[in-house]
Amino acid sequence: MSFRRGRSTVFTENPVSVTSFSAVGGKKEGEGPYASCFDYLDSDGYFGQKSFELAESAMQGLALQNALEKRGIEPKDISVILGGDLLDQCIGTSFGIKDFEIPFLGIYGACSTVSEGLAIASVLADSGAADIAAVITSSHFCTAERQYRFPLEYGGQRTPTSQWTATASGALTVERRDAPPYIRAVCFGSVVDKGVTDANNMGAAMAPAAYATLSGFFKDTSMRPDDFDAIVTGDLANAGSRLLTDLAGRDGLDISKKHLDCGRMIYDQNTQDVHAGGSGCGCAASMLAGYFLPEIREGRLKNILFAATGALLSPTSSQQGMSIPGISHLVWISNEKGD
Repeated sequence: MSFRRGRSTVFTENPVSVTSFSAVGGKKEGEGPYASCFDYLDSDGYFGQKSFELAESAMQGLALQNALEKRGIEPKDISVILGGDLLDQCIGTSFGIKDFEIPFLGIYGACSTVSEGLAIASVLADSGAADIAAVITSSHFCTAERQYRFPLEYGGQRTPTSQWTATASGALTVERRDAPPYIRAVCFGSVVDKGVTDANNMGAAMAPAAYATLSGFFKDTSMRPDDFDAIVTGDLANAGSRLLTDLAGRDGLDISKKHLDCGRMIYDQNTQDVHAGGSGCGCAASMLAGYFLPEIREGRLKNILFAATGALLSPTSSQQGMSIPGISHLVWISNEKGD
């Protein structure tokens, strides 16, 4: 059984492994520096569908099917799947996985959904409540723009702090197994609201939540940034990443040499017009599934903290001038089984 240390950190007692992972992306992701990490890249973002919303669901289906095939299992072998996305009522996920007929727990953590799902799946697998748990999430540039901002035809100007929602999906399977990558511990985050109201500066809204979760993990465990090869955040992008390292530095935690951010990595900011960087549930999920987990499996990375971040806003809250709370959940992923 898992055991808790401190307020919000839970350690796995059994060897819990991410046994399969798959990343799917769109055209812009295929033009970025990590294109080779994706299992499938679509040429136009429609994924053979008639609408962008249906395309997002199709993207999830592709990612999940590929993860199952890599593991050599069928949908009936999955005990439960945890998933969500950015669309109202998480329709990208519910329509994307319905034909698989897998018991489904819908979750919403905005862009932190992959780490939230992975944390819950790890605890379920460790406890024996699930033999194999799956995690899935996605985002799509066009569906996000339509829901949160303006129709694409509007041609609105983007501010320097705005981010580009990744058209991407990531799927994972988690189970008790003695093989890396191992999930050593998870840390569940709290909602943090510092009063940011600019929907075009989500990095500033999410950075305090990322630091609160990282800080909580280090307090619970007495570990330090130097114990890890990398401290990976979801999609703080440029502005949020600078704020995170500043917040940590004020408390005497120097993460500047360890910090990596999926939103800064997924695109080439010199050649691709993404302003502050990438965002969206699929940004962190595809980078985790396509890059970080293979690096850990092969031993090129030994230990990382993966803390995807989410901005908990909606069109309604933004239109009413409300602030943007943030959330971040953390997973310690390792090449080493540990004690």
